[in-house]
Amino acid sequence: MKRERIVIIGGDAAGMSAVGQVRKRRPHAEILVYERSPHTSYSACGIPYYVAGLVDDEQKLIVRTPEEFMQKQNVQVRISHEVLSVDFHSRAISVLNHQTGEIFTDTYDQLLFATGAQPILPPIPDLEGKGVFALSILEDGLNLQRYIEEKGPRNVVVVGGGYIGLEMAEAFCIRQMNVCLVDRSYQVMNTFDMDMADLIAEAIRCAGTTLYLGETMKGVEREKGNIKAVMTDQRTIPADLVVLGLGVRPNSKLAKEAGLPLGYKDSIRVDEFMQTEEEGVWAAGDCSQTWHRVANRPFWVPLGSVANKTGRVAGMNMGGERERFPGVVGTAVSKHCNLEVARTGLSEKELEDLGMHYETVTIRSHVRAGYYPEPGTINVKMITEVPGGRILGAQIVGTHGSAKRIDVVAAALSAGMTARELVNLDLGYAPPFSLPWDPIQIAARQFL
Repeated sequence: MKRERIVIIGGDAAGMSAVGQVRKRRPHAEILVYERSPHTSYSACGIPYYVAGLVDDEQKLIVRTPEEFMQKQNVQVRISHEVLSVDFHSRAISVLNHQTGEIFTDTYDQLLFATGAQPILPPIPDLEGKGVFALSILEDGLNLQRYIEEKGPRNVVVVGGGYIGLEMAEAFCIRQMNVCLVDRSYQVMNTFDMDMADLIAEAIRCAGTTLYLGETMKGVEREKGNIKAVMTDQRTIPADLVVLGLGVRPNSKLAKEAGLPLGYKDSIRVDEFMQTEEEGVWAAGDCSQTWHRVANRPFWVPLGSVANKTGRVAGMNMGGERERFPGVVGTAVSKHCNLEVARTGLSEKELEDLGMHYETVTIRSHVRAGYYPEPGTINVKMITEVPGGRILGAQIVGTHGSAKRIDVVAAALSAGMTARELVNLDLGYAPPFSLPWDPIQIAARQFL
């Protein structure tokens, strides 16, 4: 009897989460993973902390090697193998072995696209060369670290003020480098409202990073092949290292060329079971579309947490179950030195685009009891629907202990709770952790 052959394209969060679930339900199936990079099952989110020196060994970022997948789950993982094309009619794929240059054909019974995301690069000449880095896979982080150790750069320009830019700027601050951050927007962190983004920008400047907002990168200046400066539309900034943090887009080109329909922001369109419109073909992780439970519309979010969850659901269903992924509420956290930031739900701009009626409150409080040592500060902005008071979103900017409070609001959003219901939640209290009224509840009380 022929064994079922399951092929997964992509060996990181979504793909390897799917592997475990498939193997539980298909103990006799042949499972094969193709990964274009030299590593599998790694934490790309840990790259900034590796570059900063907070993680002293890159092996700590790797959850499981190809050898371990074979030993523990009988899964073949072929690294440095890139899938070039997919033929749904013949259920075949074309694969390039980067180590040998060989191109060969393989077949599948079920197929999962877990191809992740790819960095957005500006249309600027001379970016492909020494001293310019865009971070996507673990190998990018390792190459950046090697460059820093070999060249000892002192002046670094980070282009892009989103999550990647914020975390990389922190990494270079920790290394005591001279850091400039450039963003064409007039605010950092575009997923935040301007009033909260201004608090973030102030804290970034206080940490020692120079901000150039409202400026667009136009080019780089080189001398004998080495980076010497970054040119914007307003100035020339000395630099011997440039990191591009302009965001990412779904790596959906392979799926599109195979004939799969794309959805929101060109992510692969899937249903709630993570199945594409092609029978036996699935997609999960940063390449796939999801659903925003508050906006009630298609959404796309490139986060490791979502990739693991959607990969798990895809794997369960590839194994024969009917598990639904309900979607996301848009929760994200980050930090820069002593600053923590978090958001969930919808921002004012998103609500205006949707034509929804809302009201907002913003409060400033302590992270802990005011009399406790280092009580810290926390700013909470909360948004509710008018009428009815249903919570629509929240944003947090504060010191240590602030960011993970967003999880309470994320749970409230998932449950469709109102501000009144949030006020009455039985949250934990002790002076080292909170106030008798948690700052999240203090914000919610302002609506009552």
